[in-house]
This record gives sequence, C-alpha cells and structure tokens, in this order.
Amino acid sequence: MRIYLHYLVLLSYTCIISTYGPPQRAQKTGDILLGGLFPIHFGVASKDQDLAARPESTECVRYNFRGFRWLQAMIFAIEEINNSSVLLPNITLGYRIFDTCNTVAKALEASLSFVAQNKIDSLNLDEFCNCTGNIPSTIAVVGASGSAVSTAVADLVGLFYIPQISYASSSRLLSNKNQYKSFMRTIPTDEHQATAMAAIIEHFQWNWVIAIASDDEYGRPGIEKFENEMLQRDICIHLNELISQYLDESEIRSLADRIQNSTAKVIAVFASGPDIEPLIKEMVRRNITDRVWLASEAWASSSLVAKPEYLDVMGGTIGFALRAGYIPGFKEFLQQVHPKKSTHNEFVREFWEETFNCYLEDSLRNEDSENGSTSFRPLCTGEEDITSVETPYLDYTHLRISYNVYVAVYAIAQALQDILTCTPGKGLFANNSCADIKKVEAWQVLKQLRHLNFKNSMGETVRFDEGSELSGNYTIINWHRSPEDGSVLFEEVGYYSMHGKKGGRLFIDKTKILWNGYLTEVPFSNCSEDCEPGTRKGIIEGMPTCCFECTECSDGEYSDHKDASVCTKCPNNSWSNGNHTSCFLKEIEFLSWTEPFGIALTLFAVLGVLMTSFVMGVFVKFRNTPIVKASNRELSYLLLFSLLCCFSSSLIFIGEPQDWTCRLRQPAFGISFVLCISCILVKTNRVLLVFEAKMPTSLHRKWWGLNLQFLLVFLFTFVQVMICVVWLYNAPPASYRNYDIDEIIFITCNEGSMMALGFLIGYTCLLAAVCFFFAFKSRKLPENFTEAKFITFSMLIFFIVWISFIPAYFSTYGKFVSAVEVIAILASSFSLLACIFFNKVYIILFKPSRNTIEEVRCSTAAHAFKAAAKATLRHSSASRKRSSSVGGSSASSPSSSISLKTNGNEPDSPSGQRRSHRPRVSFGSGTVTLSLSFEEARKNSMQL
Repeated sequence: MRIYLHYLVLLSYTCIISTYGPPQRAQKTGDILLGGLFPIHFGVASKDQDLAARPESTECVRYNFRGFRWLQAMIFAIEEINNSSVLLPNITLGYRIFDTCNTVAKALEASLSFVAQNKIDSLNLDEFCNCTGNIPSTIAVVGASGSAVSTAVADLVGLFYIPQISYASSSRLLSNKNQYKSFMRTIPTDEHQATAMAAIIEHFQWNWVIAIASDDEYGRPGIEKFENEMLQRDICIHLNELISQYLDESEIRSLADRIQNSTAKVIAVFASGPDIEPLIKEMVRRNITDRVWLASEAWASSSLVAKPEYLDVMGGTIGFALRAGYIPGFKEFLQQVHPKKSTHNEFVREFWEETFNCYLEDSLRNEDSENGSTSFRPLCTGEEDITSVETPYLDYTHLRISYNVYVAVYAIAQALQDILTCTPGKGLFANNSCADIKKVEAWQVLKQLRHLNFKNSMGETVRFDEGSELSGNYTIINWHRSPEDGSVLFEEVGYYSMHGKKGGRLFIDKTKILWNGYLTEVPFSNCSEDCEPGTRKGIIEGMPTCCFECTECSDGEYSDHKDASVCTKCPNNSWSNGNHTSCFLKEIEFLSWTEPFGIALTLFAVLGVLMTSFVMGVFVKFRNTPIVKASNRELSYLLLFSLLCCFSSSLIFIGEPQDWTCRLRQPAFGISFVLCISCILVKTNRVLLVFEAKMPTSLHRKWWGLNLQFLLVFLFTFVQVMICVVWLYNAPPASYRNYDIDEIIFITCNEGSMMALGFLIGYTCLLAAVCFFFAFKSRKLPENFTEAKFITFSMLIFFIVWISFIPAYFSTYGKFVSAVEVIAILASSFSLLACIFFNKVYIILFKPSRNTIEEVRCSTAAHAFKAAAKATLRHSSASRKRSSSVGGSSASSPSSSISLKTNGNEPDSPSGQRRSHRPRVSFGSGTVTLSLSFEEARKNSMQL
C-alpha cells in the first residue's frame, strides 16, 4: 500500500502542473498518444542532497548519441505511420517521449505522466483531482532500455494495464507474466544470451574465467543463468564480481587488482556500458592487455567503451549483438535533424550543442561540464553540417536497437489497426465484441497485442510468444581496429541461433577473429595445462574441478584428445599402445600350424603315425612268424590301430580351435587311449592266466578265445564312449576367446565340464593301473612270448606323464594348455609304441634267427624248467619242515637229482608213435612232469 500512496501523491502533483512530467521532452499531440522512454544521457550527476533547502532535480550528464538515435527511430516510425494511407487511416498518432538518464528515478518521474489520465478500479483518482479531459490517455509505452529501469516502469504502468514494449531490456526476470503482466519486448531474453556465452567458452575450450555483472535486475539474473550453464559444462568461475557505475574509485582499483592477479584470462561481463566503463578505464590505465573480454549485448557495441584509445586493452573483444535490420528512409531522416526544424523535439537542441561543441543563443549550457572548467563553448551558427562530423548518431550501418524501436512502434500501430478493422462478433472482448478505436483504452490495446501476428516491411513475422518477446538470433562480433582511422570496427565472426538444433546453434569463423587486436592464436585460459593425449585429468584435493594434474592412462585404456576427463577402456579385442593414445587389435594366439612349436608337435605326431604304420606293415608282412603269432597278432593289429588314433588325435589340438574341434579332440584322445590300454590289458592278463595255470584245460582255451578278448576290449572302450556321450550332451566343449591377457587374445577350448574331463582321464589311468599290475606280475614270462617288462616300463612312463600333466594343465594358459596335452599324448603314445613293438620289430628285421619255432620252444622250456624247479624246491622245503616237526629225525636231507629229457633221449611209445615232448624234472622224492605242446592245432591257447 505504501507504493500506491506514493504513486497517488505524485499523481496528484502532476495534475496540478500543466506539463505532466519532466520539462525536457519530445511531444506531439494526436488522436492516440504513445509514450516513449529513452536514455538520452548515461547517468545523473552525483550530488549529495543535505535537505537544507527544497531538493532540486538531479542533473543528467554524459550525452548518449545512440540513445538519441533510438528516440529518432520512434519519431520516424510514428510519422511514417501517420503518412500511411493503409495503416490507421484518418487516425493520427501522437507521442510523449522522456529521458530516463539511465536511472530508475528519472524513469519513474517520466512514467507518472503516462498514468495520469488512466484509471483503475482499485484507485479512485478523481478524489485527488479531475484530470480527465486535459490530455489524451497514453495507450502504450515504448521503452525503456535498461532492464533495471524497465522493471521499475513495468511495476508502475502494469497497475493500469498500459502495454509496455521494451526495445533493449533483456533480463529474464521480466518474463514473469504474473509480476509484469503488461510488459513485452522486441529483444530476446538473457536466458539465451547466457547460454550462448557459455557455449562460446566451451567452443574455445576455456575452463577458467572471470564473471562480472551489473548489480541490478539485468546483471544479477544474467550472471546467475551463466553460472548454471558453466556448471553444466564443468567450467569454473574463478572470480564472480558485481559492479556499478557509482562504485568508489577504491572499489574499482580493488576489483582491478583481483582481475590482474587472477590466472584466468577470459572475462565474461553482463553489464551496461556505463556500469563497465569505470573498470575499463582502470584496466586501460594499468595497460592490462592479456585478457579476452566477452561482452553481453548491453555493452558489446557501446560508444562509451568502444573507443580507439581503449583498443590496446579491449581489442579482440567478442560480443553479442542483435540481428541488424533495415529501415528505409531512416538515414535521410537522421541527416535532416536541425534545431529550427524539430520544434516538437526539445532534445535536438542539446544534441546540436553536444555534436558541434557549441551553444545556442537561448541555451544556458555554456560550460563544459565534462571537463569541469570555466571555458565557454562558442555560439552555434545554425549552419553546421551534421554530415561533416562522425558520431554514433549517424552510425546507421548496423541498426539493431533502432530497428527494435521501429518494430515496437509498428506492433502498437498494427494492434490499433486490428481494433479499427475488427468485425463485430469476431472480436477479442466480451461476447466477441470489438473495441471502439475512438475510445480505446490501454488494456484493450494490451489484449490485442497479445494476439498480434503480422508481417513487417521486411517480410518478417512479428508475434509475441508466451514470454511476450520476439524470437531472434544473436550476431557475434569481434572488435577490430580500423586500418584507415584507427576507430573500432565490429567484425561479424559468427552467430548464435536460439531455436537451432542442439549442437548446431553456435557458428564461429575462427579465421576472422583477432585476439587482443592482432593475434590469431586462441589464448589460453585454463587453470591447468591441457593434458596431452594418453593422459587424463586427476583431481587435486582442495582445488576446483578445473584445476587438475595429468595422470597417465592405465594399461588397456586410452585417450585420443587433449584434456580428457577419463580414459576410455579399449574394446575386448584391443589393447592400448605404448603412449596410451589409441588402441590396436590384440594379437590372436592359439597353437598354430605355422609357429615353430606347432610345427614341431605336428612333426612328432606325423612321425608317430609313420612309425606306427611301419610297425603295422612289418607285422602284416611277417604275420606268420612265431614272434607275431606269439604276440597275439589280431590284438596287436588292434593295438597298432589304436596307437594310430592316439597320434592322430594329437593333431586335433593344433590349429585354431573351433566348436567342432573342441568337442572332438578330448573324446578322440580318451577313446583312443582306452582302446590301446584295453588291448594291452587283455593280452597281458591272458598270458598271465595261461602260464600260471598248472594244467591248461579246454576251459582256459575256451574262456580266452579270440572273440572274448575282443568283447572285453569293446566293453572297456564302451565305458569311455558313454562318458564322452554324457559329457557332450550335458556340457559340450566350445571354442572360447580369452581376453584377460594383455595384448593377446588366446583362443582356447572351454571344456564345459572339468569333472567330465577328470572322469575321462581318470578312467584311462585306472585301466593303465590295472594293466601295470598284470604286467608286473607277468614280467618273468618267456621274453619271446610276452613283452611284460616293456609294458611295465611303458605304464610307468604313462603314469609319470599323466601325473605331471595334471599340475601342468592347470598352471598354464592359452595355447600352452593344448601344447601340454599334445606333449602328454605324444609321450604316452611313443612310450607304448617303443616299449611294446620296437624290440619285436628289431628281432623280426635284424635277428631273424631268433624268430623260429625252435627258439620259441627253448625259451618256453627254459621258463618251464625254472618255474618247476622253484615249485619243487618250495614243495621239498615244506616237506622237510613238516618231517622235522613230526618225527624229529636228525638224518641228513635226501639227495636230489634233476634231469631233463628231450626228444632224443625219450623212448618211443608202445604204439610206435613219437611221443610228445615232455620235459621232466626229477627230485629225490619224486618226479614232476610239465607237458607243453606247440602243435599248430593248439597254438591259439598259447599265443600272447
């Protein structure tokens, strides 16, 4: 309520005076009145009011030529509309324009004249004064420029629903329609500008910056949005400062000290020209030239800062500017300004005096207030040529704010045109009614503006979005020094599209940018030096995230660009190179046919196959010789075939593992070895049973017939086959790529079930153990009939190999797993081949004299003699012990004699037939006879 009372008091005061507002103005009557607020001056004189007398109005200082050009743009647009036969025919627009002096107080003082003739239900102004009828109501306001000023004006005119269209206020706070319900603008909000500025910093890969903002409604929200954008991009702000044009010199020097001592080289500024000017002057005085300035739109092209004498420090500044527009005829209008011609514009007189540094006859401004001296200006002749001087007023090459003013006026005029041409029943008001153009009120114009949609003279669509603002783009400019006169040139180097796709909104042509006015290399503004490829950023405790140390990537990780936050893990099939800048494909390794180790194993396997084939050929060729017959040639053939399978199965372990080879190799190895050991077991056990039997009978010969031997081999092998079937059904092996080893991919076989593999090898070893037992028992049988000693030795080698295989298998990896198993297979196979067959082949090929029936008989007879003698001696010893214990006789042991009678000494049988050879062993107490027959009909009962 307090602010309302203040407004009412001031409003009643304005009703008393006839001028309604500050005396200096641009004013012209008309059927409909528009208000205007422009910063004709940059500020007010700092003057302490001690209130000893009536306070005087503060004086505005430092003339703003650009602000006056903006004012001229509004007047030009109104006159152009009044001269138009299409837009608002028979209706004249008037205007009342005031100077805000870039301050809130002056703006509110001027704004009170706009609300003097407006009414609102909550304020009964007629109780204070009857102001109605003095002057027309102001139905819309164009302005103001600064966001802080527009915020204060919006609070006031919003009470009366007077539409306010700003041409330069970009604060995002003004987008709050609940608080500023009648505010609109023809400039984009700072929401986009802050994002664009952060995008530029990210584009040049800076991460250590200084942020400076005006301490007002423009700077604070803008820098707040900027901070959020920087946080999302992991960019750090070293210093965050607020400034104002009214800061003390000591505060300015202190701020300059902090900037000078900072390691950040990029300074982002959200401020107006007057607010940043004192700091720029101090930086110029100190000649701090190694900084990059990022300028918001409010000062990017400000005449206060963009001066030739500042370019040594400010050269290379990157700023945002609104998209320039074209106003036909505006150039000529600006050149026609003259004090005698512009009777409705009181600001022209001061403009003329400031432009030509003179004073008019009726002017009291004869003292150079800027220098503070008593020197007087010369008298203006009135014949001065405005085109002969260079001022920001005539800089119409890039009409940005002026164009926004022009669009704002035309938007109001188009809204009035829509009211004028409204068809009853299709209006925007109650019951679809239309407003009366002759009695139109501000709130009706506001309603029409919210639904505005038209094309201007440039063919652009003009409509206000939900935030009551026009969409647009930013042009990015770079401050250059003109080679002609040394003035400031605003070179366009890119743009920022607010509604473009993400990642494609910013475009910058780096080749056009001159840093610090003359450099082409992008300056460095990071807390830490960039980390080279192959390293990553490491956190330094107690420091911001932008300050880091470079840490080398771990093995298997890489970074291929500078300043990487993390190292990227190489794919499974790759490994990092020596400097960790990229990944290379891992070398794929397996037990290859082409590598020396694989070639050696292959040669040994082939050698084993050839040697086994040779032995089999020898046995086939000499199949009717006693040695071959005595070694059970049918089982020997099967044994040699199984050895061929053993040697061949080792070849499946060589080469790149495939699913089918992984599933084939272990069963092939296991079944081959079981078949081999089964043959040896059956052979050894048969001979042992025959030779240990005291009297070979038909039962023995029938029991150990050839068919039964093959049946036993089949049964033993069938058990191993079933183990393999169950294994392949439940957990079949498959090829597997092992990526766990650095720089190498081992292609191996995943066995599927180690338990199944254990059963397979365990069963083989069990049969080998049984075979070893029988071979050990039959080690003293005739050497020509059995190879028991060699089988025993081969089984010992077999156990040594496979006992050593188990720890070797589980302690190796990659291709060496297959190599270990191949070596075990080859060693076992060679031991069996050599121990069982090499001695026989040697006799067959090189000692044929020993491969005769007589040699076999002698060997057998000698073995029988030894066995019978040992048995008789054991029997005699046992008898003497029994006799001694029973009779107690002390007689000496009886003498014994041993005689062996052969064919020549034995008499013929009574039937006259030659008797069989019966070696006879005689002892003192009796005779033991062992009958052996080598007749062809009985050979199968004695063959090994």
